[in-house]
Amino acid sequence: MPRTERDYVSLSCLCVGVGPGGTTSMLAYDALFLSKLILAWTLFYSVLCSRVAVVSWFGNVQFESFVSPGTHVVTDYRTSITGITEQHLNSSEAQPFNAVQQRVSELIKGKVLIGHCLWNDLSVLGIPHPAVDTRDVALYMPFRNGLKAQQMVGLPTLMWNLMTREIQQAGEHIHPVENARAVMDLYRSYNGPWESAIDKGNWPCILPPSTFSRCYT
Repeated sequence: MPRTERDYVSLSCLCVGVGPGGTTSMLAYDALFLSKLILAWTLFYSVLCSRVAVVSWFGNVQFESFVSPGTHVVTDYRTSITGITEQHLNSSEAQPFNAVQQRVSELIKGKVLIGHCLWNDLSVLGIPHPAVDTRDVALYMPFRNGLKAQQMVGLPTLMWNLMTREIQQAGEHIHPVENARAVMDLYRSYNGPWESAIDKGNWPCILPPSTFSRCYT
């Protein structure tokens, strides 16, 4: 059965630091530096999801919430980057992790999931997703080839070079809704050739890091 707009959603998460000195925050680094640190972090630290957004094909927000840290002690909120404070995560706006996990799982089940470095989002949420139903703009080879990039390219760089659109501007807090809308817009702009390659049996993406194989079914 042909897919419709209802079959696509995008996901973005923000994280805060819960390790020594808050060093586990994955938000303060670009995709290249993050890829070099990711294995060390997973071996020595815990990663805490603090804010989540899921948006539709047309960018409508299907879910957006802060995530309560529960019994975890947050050591660095990265407020200058995330805009997240202790008050946000301890307020009535912050939902328990289990509730957020369940809601996101319901929203992405049976959908084609769009994102940037999706393994990070799926990992912090503890939600696996079928690999064939992921579309990761960080792994799409035509983007990397077009930019002559040998490694992962950050989302702001992709958006500026491929859509002449600025996101995550200096001095502004990073917002998961903005990121989720950006990756959806980017994918939607290249949906035709992307899906055509898949239909022909030519998977157009490189593989995600093998250390995150548990994030895919």
